[in-house]
Amino acid sequence: MEEGGRGGVCETKSNSDWAELTHECLTNILSRLSFEDRWRGTMLVCKSWLHACKDPCFFSAFDLESQFESSVTESPLWWSPEFERKIDAMLLSVVDWSAAALKEIRVRHCSDYSLAFVAERCPNLEVLSIKSCPNVTNTSLSKIASGCPMLKELDISYCYEVSYESLEMIGRKCPNLRVFKRNLMNWIDPSQHRGVVPDEYLNACPQDGDVEAAAIGKFMPLLEQLELRFSKLSASGLGAISEGCLNLGYLDLFGCANLTSRDMANASANLKNLQKIVKPNFYIPRSVFHTERYGHWRLYDERFQTDIFRI
Repeated sequence: MEEGGRGGVCETKSNSDWAELTHECLTNILSRLSFEDRWRGTMLVCKSWLHACKDPCFFSAFDLESQFESSVTESPLWWSPEFERKIDAMLLSVVDWSAAALKEIRVRHCSDYSLAFVAERCPNLEVLSIKSCPNVTNTSLSKIASGCPMLKELDISYCYEVSYESLEMIGRKCPNLRVFKRNLMNWIDPSQHRGVVPDEYLNACPQDGDVEAAAIGKFMPLLEQLELRFSKLSASGLGAISEGCLNLGYLDLFGCANLTSRDMANASANLKNLQKIVKPNFYIPRSVFHTERYGHWRLYDERFQTDIFRI
């Protein structure tokens, strides 16, 4: 039997067992399968196939984000301790098998435990996306900052136990950082998260938007892309970013209800390289704010970025 592959031609006797294929030939064949196919089926066939599936050549990237995104709806089970342990186990295995080759990790619902292992074993990591991790804290992020200095992209969206201290540490020790995402859940209309995200976590939305913005502006000066959806930063926080991150080409502020149209204009004027800014354009229930502070017309015009009431 002959098997053609990218690495050449693999020759075995016609009556040979597939388990007897050389390691090189097996990895050549298995490289045509997706991670999911290798993980769920191929590595369970026999010991030689399991060994081949653990080859570091398969683990320059570990991406589960596509699996989460392909789901029609978010599952409450994702927020359970059992699911977190499964994600941790997968991440630990992949990091171990990668032999320091991992450059990209995109997962959700991991914990400090597995992330500390990433920091220890992945010195060449360039992309880290760990959205929706309720048990990721400053403890593991400080280790990531020290152990993964090559980071170019970091996404800690919906990680509410991470504070501005981690942002400072990442900024200081990861000078190559170009993309940073710190999106929060929709705290203005949390109904879309009810029944999925635990209420105690949903209600723990970070309040220190300006402090985080100040850390970003001071310690991440080379950022080119920044996402802060539903952040509670105000004009002073946005000012710190626009003064410190002059290379920004993309800025996403959707849902940042404390910003006005004037704040947007001031920031845009200062950011000469800005190509796109996503403004907080959406309807916010009037009950969220104190109308006596802003006045009826100003509330709708400046706060919600609309001209409908302008005379």
